[in-house]
Amino acid sequence: MISTKDYKTRFGELILGSHDGSLVLCDWKYRRMRPAIDKRIQSKLSTNYEAGESDVINETIAQLEAYFKGDRKQFDLPLKFAGTDFQQQVWQALIKIPYGKTESYLGLSRILGDEKAIRAVATANGANAISIIVPCHRIIGSKGDLVGYAGGLPAKKKLLQLENPLFDKQLSLF
Repeated sequence: MISTKDYKTRFGELILGSHDGSLVLCDWKYRRMRPAIDKRIQSKLSTNYEAGESDVINETIAQLEAYFKGDRKQFDLPLKFAGTDFQQQVWQALIKIPYGKTESYLGLSRILGDEKAIRAVATANGANAISIIVPCHRIIGSKGDLVGYAGGLPAKKKLLQLENPLFDKQLSLF
């Protein structure tokens, strides 16, 4: 069973999920791809969602609260990814983008060793089901523009401003 709990933040509503002591879901509740993401996770883990609590969910909420207050810059949670090997490589690379920094899809493709894989990297980024903790919001367009985000561009902009108060000034330089 995947225990799930809804969690409201000032950035939007998330759905959190844990399975066997690991976080498998921290995603925007009302995202367009919600049904496909949920189907993939439940299929990969061979189980279903059930509303409930867990130590991992409670710790995730505590760490997210500290992050939203500006008191936490890194997360320390057991994660379990439900995706292809390539998706998992992309998600692991996302985790390495430091707090307050951004990277482009092209830059992330280069980090992964294949700049021609930019579309595949963008698709894997969009399939991330552990939002904020696996910081897909730190990916911006090559020209510094805000591009697609499951939680919506306003949430993405607020998260980037939280991490780097100078973000708006940097964005206006492009």
